[in-house]
Amino acid sequence: MPLRRWLKSTNFAIEGILHAAKTQRHLRYHFYIAAVVLLISYVLGVSRIEFLIIALSVIAVLLAEMFNTAIEAVVDLISPEESEIARVAKDVSAGAVLITAFGVAVIGYIILFPYLRDSFETGLHITKHSEEEIAIIAIIIVLILVVITKSYFGKGRPLSGGMPSGHAALAFSAWVATTYITENLIASLLAFIIAVMIAHSRIVIKAHSLWEVILGSLMGASVTFLLFKIFL
Repeated sequence: MPLRRWLKSTNFAIEGILHAAKTQRHLRYHFYIAAVVLLISYVLGVSRIEFLIIALSVIAVLLAEMFNTAIEAVVDLISPEESEIARVAKDVSAGAVLITAFGVAVIGYIILFPYLRDSFETGLHITKHSEEEIAIIAIIIVLILVVITKSYFGKGRPLSGGMPSGHAALAFSAWVATTYITENLIASLLAFIIAVMIAHSRIVIKAHSLWEVILGSLMGASVTFLLFKIFL
């Protein structure tokens, strides 16, 4: 079925992300920095255009690091022995990451420095956001935390096992977001039931253990709740 093929392809893609995060220390650092920069941008209240530029810049760094990882793997496959050409290929791909990271650092400085300067002069004031905007950043942060945590434990496949359950994390993040956005008991209850069903299904099909699902559920719900408390 097309949906099953799409899910299988998505599984391979996410597995590639997790493999890179598990094996490449610098990529993990980039994920940490990405989460911090996005949160700082929300706290300082950068404009939507500026936030879009920052987000695209962060994505560019992550992509460059992943392309570098892929190139290194291909070079090692083609030339397992020491080779000057192989060294040049790896150095050039690493240089591409360095250029991208440096350019993004400059962009981040240009955009964020005026906001940081004003914060030091007038005091830090956390900018408030709409419920929809908070829900989006919550999903992004939860996804980053899932990738980082799975890469740390290094077990399971992205959509089939590992600590924590990404499905449960996203489902309970959506439940908390739905509760805040709708402020409706019935909508919140339905979202909670759906989240529980999704989490339970991961145990039924033996994709995750009970504790992996519980940790994922707590991660998604608590992070989203905290972000709503901070930014709403």
